[in-house]
This record gives sequence, C-alpha cells and structure tokens, in this order.
Amino acid sequence: VFLAITPNDGVEARLRMALRGSLVCGGILVVFAALGTQIFKVFGISMPSFRVAGGLILLLMALDSLRAERGRIKETEEELREGAAKDDVSVTPLGVPLLAGPGAISSVIVFESQAQSLAQQAVLYAVIAAITGLCYLTFWVFLKGVRRVNPLAMNIVTRLMGLLLAATGVEFIVGGLKAAGVVN
Repeated sequence: VFLAITPNDGVEARLRMALRGSLVCGGILVVFAALGTQIFKVFGISMPSFRVAGGLILLLMALDSLRAERGRIKETEEELREGAAKDDVSVTPLGVPLLAGPGAISSVIVFESQAQSLAQQAVLYAVIAAITGLCYLTFWVFLKGVRRVNPLAMNIVTRLMGLLLAATGVEFIVGGLKAAGVVN
C-alpha cells in the first residue's frame, strides 16, 4: 500500500515519510495506552465492551489476512486515492490508519488495562517503542535492500499472521465476555 500511494517518490523521500509515519504510529499508540481508559470513562464505555469490540475488529482483520485480502477496516478506497494524491503521506494515511489502526489501538488499550504493575506498563511502552522501530526498519529493508518479495512467501506469512491475529481477537472477545459476566 505504501508503495502504491507514493508512486512518484524516490527512496529517500519514502524513507523520510516512513520514519515520520512510524513515529506518528508510536505516538498515537502511546497516547491511547496512556489515556484510552480515561477516554472510555468520558464516553461511558466499559472495558469489557471495548475488549469485545476490539476483538471483533481484530477478528475481521484476521479473516482478511487469512484470505490474503486488504480489508476496508484498514483503509477505504477513498483513503487510498487521497493518499496517492498527497505529497506527504506520513501522517495520514500511513501513520493513521495504516500503522496505528483500530486493531493496534484496541490492542494497546486492552493490554494497558490488564497491566497490574508499573513494570508491566513499562513493558507495554517498551513494546510500543520496539514496534515503532520495527515499522521503520521494515520500510528501510524493503526500500533499501529487497527489490522483490517472493509472493508465495508473502502469502504464507500473511496467512500465519492472520491466524495469530484471529486467536488474539478471540482471546479479547472471550476475556471481554468473561469480564462482563456473560460467560464463565
């Protein structure tokens, strides 16, 4: 998607956008990890309800990955067209919603709500920092090094990640239902 929305940009320009987009993603995730539960209180949303909703979003995204399709949860056709027309796509659509989309935001809020100690919260923020770095590293490797990715390998990885994402989504849903007292 990133290559498709930056067809006229060179490697260096794409790397600058990838860095900014990765940093925006990390910043958004930190904000939602720190303030997500307070935002829910303002809107009267319970954590169990959000866990179920987040799990459903992850499950829908996982099903798209298992079918090797890009879902409209990640971005709409209009967002892709708008991104291709922009000079700098680092904030939107790259940072949000491609990198820090509903699934990532849901995950950090749920994991932050489960953190029971300062050490567990620190681990969550360290993971967000690591993910931010890995996002940029992934862009860097593909833009600087790898010119062609084997489609078979990409399909295998996409489907395996989809399966793991589906399991995570189901865990979120089950946890939310248990916390709400709907199931034991």
